[in-house]
Amino acid sequence: MVKVEKISQSITPFGGISFVHDIFERSGMRKLIDKELGTRNSTFGYTYGTLLGTWFDLFLCGGDCAEDMEEHLYDTLSAIPGNRVCKADTLLRCLKELSVENTPFTSDSGNTYQFNINEKLNSLMIKSLLLTGQLEKGKSCDFDYDNQIIEHEKYDAKRTYKKNTGYFPGAAAIGDRMFYIENRDGNAGVKTGQAETLQRAYRLLSANGLKVRRSRMDAGSYSKEIIEVAAAHSELFYIRANRCASLTERIRQIETWETVEINFKEYQVASLQFTQFFEDRNYRLTVMREKSDNPQADLFTGDNFIYRSILTNDHESSEKEVIEYYNQRGASEKNFDTMNNDFGWKHLPCSDMPYNTVYMIITAMIKNFYLYILPKIAEAFKNISPATRLKRFIFRFICVAGRWVYQNRGWKLRLYTDRPYERLVA
Repeated sequence: MVKVEKISQSITPFGGISFVHDIFERSGMRKLIDKELGTRNSTFGYTYGTLLGTWFDLFLCGGDCAEDMEEHLYDTLSAIPGNRVCKADTLLRCLKELSVENTPFTSDSGNTYQFNINEKLNSLMIKSLLLTGQLEKGKSCDFDYDNQIIEHEKYDAKRTYKKNTGYFPGAAAIGDRMFYIENRDGNAGVKTGQAETLQRAYRLLSANGLKVRRSRMDAGSYSKEIIEVAAAHSELFYIRANRCASLTERIRQIETWETVEINFKEYQVASLQFTQFFEDRNYRLTVMREKSDNPQADLFTGDNFIYRSILTNDHESSEKEVIEYYNQRGASEKNFDTMNNDFGWKHLPCSDMPYNTVYMIITAMIKNFYLYILPKIAEAFKNISPATRLKRFIFRFICVAGRWVYQNRGWKLRLYTDRPYERLVA
């Protein structure tokens, strides 16, 4: 039989959050947020730095909605000396305050779709990356862009091409750090307004002293207008090409194929000059093919190969190097998986696109900050690495019994563990 002894002293099971909170303060994130977002109405009592800091603490303690603050975390975070913690209604009100109205975009077919473009928060996101040293001014970077369906059943959800309902946001990233997010109706075409979206993302990088060396995009960006934008703002670009009759005919005429090994699998590769959109541009189409498991010949190519092609202006790299570099964008695509499963995109809090866009950008900032603190903590904790997912991090670092005590004219965090938290003290 289990014997129970109750202790009235306030001991938190989330003692590790105090160290994360300390890194947040020392990094200057709170000051940056207040500087960029300005002051709130004085009667509200909380600055934007305090509100966003509370969102940061909430997610890094394992919460995934504002209500978790009151139900599970309020006492823990209130116990941190000097920390002001707000309730769920204030956190949600913050989303409304930082929102902007939707912008309508009309497609070539005449249909109108709603976009939400929050330039102030996107600017804050990239400046937070610069502040924490995750990006450096004057340095060249690799630019990735992708769209992803965020499934939900809010009142403004639209039916997507996957036959579900939701939004269809576009996000630009540098590696695994998102720096620009625009939300859009779920039924908007992937190419609708994308050239303008990319222009805004590229301009944001340029305004903050960052240069783009290479840009990668999937077939959703394969159009003349979008290719022109990518070519104008980056030294090199790599865009998956869509299949069409004229392109298929040119590929059929290729006589010489080189066999290469990519990821332990053999492919045949070749290149040809690309002239579909631009007669006067020196662009290159890199083509790869592999044997299909289906013995039946393809109706268009007359063989049983699977073809894929990449449009680029890179004439120095070999076909294998072009393909391997493009394939690395899979790491960027994991950003959406991480945001959906670790940082709340699966459970949007509001019924309005403008408010949910604010939420998505704030949680992307939290994810970027999480990637900033991981290497610091990994230096002290052997069972944590810079690639540790959030759930494991919470179990191995955040979840430790502790309490704040006032002793010798100062606050001291008393932890009930032998793990090396003391190595993180500045």
